[in-house]
Amino acid sequence: QVQLTESGGGLVQAGGSLRLSCVAAGRTFDSYGVGWFRQAPGKEREFVAAIKTTGRATYVPASLNGRFTISRDKNIVYLQMNNLQPEDTAIYYCALSASLTAVARADDYDYWGLGTQVTVSS
Repeated sequence: QVQLTESGGGLVQAGGSLRLSCVAAGRTFDSYGVGWFRQAPGKEREFVAAIKTTGRATYVPASLNGRFTISRDKNIVYLQMNNLQPEDTAIYYCALSASLTAVARADDYDYWGLGTQVTVSS
């Protein structure tokens, strides 16, 4: 079983930045795609970013492009979030997929972390 742990969340003022980290216990990311999703209270889970096993292919929705960046350094996947806004407030989840085609669909991901809270104050 793969255990994912997210960290780096917290409270930040609007315009600030946070960097989230995702690590997998007992596994490397070499054979997986890694995605970040978020879920705000009363809303559906939303795709935020994904990175493929080679670390060279990354995906970020157009609505977040320019503010959110995903990257990988060995066995840690990062989500850099800049110019955060109150609407970015949510629980952020890291997920792993063995599917080569997994990008934005949550159903394509096999393992999920427990999430880290990000709160942006205005």
